[in-house]
Amino acid sequence: MNANDITGLAKATLDGSMPFPEIVGKLIANGVEYYHVDYATSSFTFYSPSGAAVIAPIEFEALPSIAEDFDVAALKAAILDSQQHGQTFRAFCERAMQAGVQGYIAYLRGQRVTYFGRQGDQHTEWFPGAKPSDT
Repeated sequence: MNANDITGLAKATLDGSMPFPEIVGKLIANGVEYYHVDYATSSFTFYSPSGAAVIAPIEFEALPSIAEDFDVAALKAAILDSQQHGQTFRAFCERAMQAGVQGYIAYLRGQRVTYFGRQGDQHTEWFPGAKPSDT
């Protein structure tokens, strides 16, 4: 993993200067297997299969407090807005935090994201088109 490339992609996520699917493709090309967004510490941590990690700040001012209760319906609405309407990452962060999301792990190879609440609640969302059929 190239730390400069990874932090540049984190910055592009924050400022919206690159489409998110392109960012994901570049993260994978840079050897990122999964990443953790931690709203409590306002940071991203990107991980390689070998365990190397790159940490980058989430530099948004005046984000809301993380709600105490986990609201899956509100989270799903925020996810859908991002997928279908190109909601900004900042708007997604605000809505996720208001829905009680403390953080999440995006498993790029596994094509899913698991969101965590402050009380241990969690919700897994598959990448569009990635959910396996129930057989």
